[in-house]
Amino acid sequence: MKEAAFVAKNSARWKEMEEGDSFTPDQVASNYIELTNELSYARTFYTGSKTESYLNQLTSLKFMRLYKNRKLDRGRFLSFWGKEIPLLLAEHKKQLIYSVMFFVLGILIGIFSAANDETFVRLILGDEYLNKTLDNIGKGDPMAIYKSYDASSSFLFITTNNIKVSFIAFVAGIMISAGSIFLLMSNGIMLGAFQYFFYQKGLLFTSVLSIWVHGTLEITSIIIAGGAGIVLGNSILFPGSFPRGYAFRKGASDGIKMVISLVPFFILAGFLEGFVTRHTFMPVWISSSIILFSLALVFTYFILIPYRLSTKYNNPKKTNSYD
Repeated sequence: MKEAAFVAKNSARWKEMEEGDSFTPDQVASNYIELTNELSYARTFYTGSKTESYLNQLTSLKFMRLYKNRKLDRGRFLSFWGKEIPLLLAEHKKQLIYSVMFFVLGILIGIFSAANDETFVRLILGDEYLNKTLDNIGKGDPMAIYKSYDASSSFLFITTNNIKVSFIAFVAGIMISAGSIFLLMSNGIMLGAFQYFFYQKGLLFTSVLSIWVHGTLEITSIIIAGGAGIVLGNSILFPGSFPRGYAFRKGASDGIKMVISLVPFFILAGFLEGFVTRHTFMPVWISSSIILFSLALVFTYFILIPYRLSTKYNNPKKTNSYD
């Protein structure tokens, strides 16, 4: 974008920020975030210009106002997960919806394939896993595989593996989103085939009560990580009015923040899988309560809070345009 066009596009808003002393602390914070992005852009493409100098002064002014009114240093940890990430989720809701759609498509493919090909489940899940599960079904404990390993070791392995998978799903987005989409559909196919296998055995309800104790958080996190990968890929495909390199850096920054925010959810999911799911004969009300709590947590953090925060800030103008 030409410097003159950049200034013309934003000058009125900058003037309002410069003269306005009636902004609330939250509005000051929102203005500061926008200005730092625009200053970074000016430093990259208009180095040494009057525009860069002006934005540097205005950003410094907003910085002083922000830190005069709010003690953000102490609350940076809470601010990251409580505000910054929900706003990113709201900003990239379109990519997250795509992620859900591709995952659900994978599930449907897995169900359809398992229903029409008796060998498909064995191909997807592997002979060792399937044979052991069939043996457990014969013994009357179909979910016994979850207690066949030490709880602490399972927790550590599952957690680190899930975090690794989420980063791979994100980084794969660099292949113009195709890599992330492939991983989303692969995981969806595996889940669809897995659940259909238990449905065929008349154990769908039993499997749901066990698997989704940890699976609710785990699957949601994988979908979010895949969505972060699509954000990365779309920043390359659809840079909008920004240079492709700048859009890519912004997409990578947003995506990596989204993935990092999932670490607590993967830890909780790993804990549930390692220490709770293994209790295959726990009362239905306990497993149901855990699943419902997980669903409530997912709905609140990934849907409700982003929606309310984005509404609160009146959907401020995006600093990027890659959808």
